[in-house]
Amino acid sequence: MPDFWISSGYYLLKRTADNQLAVTDDYLRAYFNRPEVVPVEESCDNERALHAALMEEPRRVVKPAELLRMEDEDARENYEIVLNFRDHLLRHGTIEAAYAALFKLDGPVEPVRLAPIFLDQMVHVILRGLLEGCEDPFRLRAAELLFRSQKVTIQDGNIMLADEEVIDLYASTGGFGDLGRLIVEAQTPLRQIDLDVMTEENAHQYWERAERFDMVLDMTFGRPGLDALCRVLETWIAHFTGAEVRVAPVQSISDDRWSWHVGLDSVSTNILNDLYEGQEVSEERLADILSLFRLEFRDTNAMLPQLAGRPIYLGLAKGENELLRMKPQNLLVNLPLAETV
Repeated sequence: MPDFWISSGYYLLKRTADNQLAVTDDYLRAYFNRPEVVPVEESCDNERALHAALMEEPRRVVKPAELLRMEDEDARENYEIVLNFRDHLLRHGTIEAAYAALFKLDGPVEPVRLAPIFLDQMVHVILRGLLEGCEDPFRLRAAELLFRSQKVTIQDGNIMLADEEVIDLYASTGGFGDLGRLIVEAQTPLRQIDLDVMTEENAHQYWERAERFDMVLDMTFGRPGLDALCRVLETWIAHFTGAEVRVAPVQSISDDRWSWHVGLDSVSTNILNDLYEGQEVSEERLADILSLFRLEFRDTNAMLPQLAGRPIYLGLAKGENELLRMKPQNLLVNLPLAETV
């Protein structure tokens, strides 16, 4: 079976006995090889020395004085950001534990400020591990929603999601890299490039394009993309909480006993909160809802006793600029889990 998401760094990590991803020296070195911290021609000797030392011993303690000796303030700040992330990883040992610690799983919330890109990268590599052996390209494409923002297009009731970064790239270069950027700067129209919508017929192309994130996912009700996302959410929840759940798309919430809901992003959270509280929600806001889901626990003992047997409703919505920014952590901190799970 073809590989996928090599850029996640999955192969630089080691699996633990309990199926977690343990941080390794090589994984840390990959961060010190990022362009933000790799020395450039203008780098001072102190910066070069520190970089060499970290490549040799990526877990070494870096004293504040070492950073202060750097001449370039931007380089110093970049090192502080990466070292802060490295230290957080080392405190917890595995990617999952480091991620969970940010959202009060298995303990209090840690007062750690990490760049958003690091959160996405943790989700990326965790999902790469969880989807090892997956043969369904729709599931892999749907999983991208958890760590890459999506541009939403709705045409004739069909909900299409395209990678925001890819869309921005085509908007600025037409897909032609630096040449395209020069053409744009010269105000010359670019040839329109259409992205491929993933279908049963072309889904096999995902394997050779997985690192490009350039296939459009059809999230219309009843289509494979929506079902694939449900399977990903089930896997994500089980890995972090141990609870086995069933997730299925629904077209509306018609439940007089609606007891609990979880928004999968900030927009749907606000809309569902207002609906639950009986507040009037405008048609314009309701139109932002892309998908609704019904989540059920296979073992009701895994739920809070007062909610045992009741369905949990999930929502997914687009926000400003027609963007979907999913927050997978919401599924880990907002589900009504019993304390024993």
